[in-house]
Amino acid sequence: MSSSHYLIGIDEAGRAARKTGRPRPVPYLMGIDEAGRGPLAGPVVVAGVLVPRRTARSIFRGIRDSKKLSPKQREEWFGRIISVPDLRWAAAAVWPRVIDRINITRAGDRGALRVYKRLISILIDSQESRPPQTPKIQFNHDRIKIVSWGGNSIQWSVALDAGLKLPPPILHKAIIKGDEKIPVIAAASIIAKVTRDRIMRRLHKKYPLYRFDLHKGYGTTLHRGIIAAAGISPVHRETFCKDYSPLLLKSLTFTSSGKIISEIE
Repeated sequence: MSSSHYLIGIDEAGRAARKTGRPRPVPYLMGIDEAGRGPLAGPVVVAGVLVPRRTARSIFRGIRDSKKLSPKQREEWFGRIISVPDLRWAAAAVWPRVIDRINITRAGDRGALRVYKRLISILIDSQESRPPQTPKIQFNHDRIKIVSWGGNSIQWSVALDAGLKLPPPILHKAIIKGDEKIPVIAAASIIAKVTRDRIMRRLHKKYPLYRFDLHKGYGTTLHRGIIAAAGISPVHRETFCKDYSPLLLKSLTFTSSGKIISEIE
């Protein structure tokens, strides 16, 4: 699989374990990607997929970057991915207020950290012999992390699509066009895209004026025209809309059905 070269050190760790009589750590692959970096409205959604290395090739055979799949194909892949017994996944949404406050790059990184922590927590909790206390953490290679307790150990490597990063001391690799090159990142991109599209369809029911069901918050001609005519909603990113709307400072208040009931200057 194309991602095997990102696991340098796993075979060496395995040989060392056999020589010393210790159980060989179970290696996992983690891929993280986002959807919704550029839209004018709605959250940025970051998703992660964690899978045993030994099964990754068969699970992701034929997978493609979410941007190259139709909505129907993404939904089919989403169902296929989350139904794999040994696969764990998580998603985090970072909303416009946070995006406006800290910027989209930091918002994406914040989502990536939430997903990483969640997946590692799920992984450790799922072990048959759970650690009775804080596991011992050691580094086998600059992209491999090993957690051990008693006679048990697990290890994982983390690959993110370029544009996302995790804070030190978390070891990871950011890969340009990772969603096209690395199957586990492509899987994460599908989870993120499908999750975000579902969120935007729910937001359409709350704010039907903006037709989020059609453009999912992206800056289409239709969407920009609605903003110019009606102003922005509570789920728009103000810092993204300033170039499109002369009515940026106008915030609209809606009923539960999405009708405008007041304007606040």
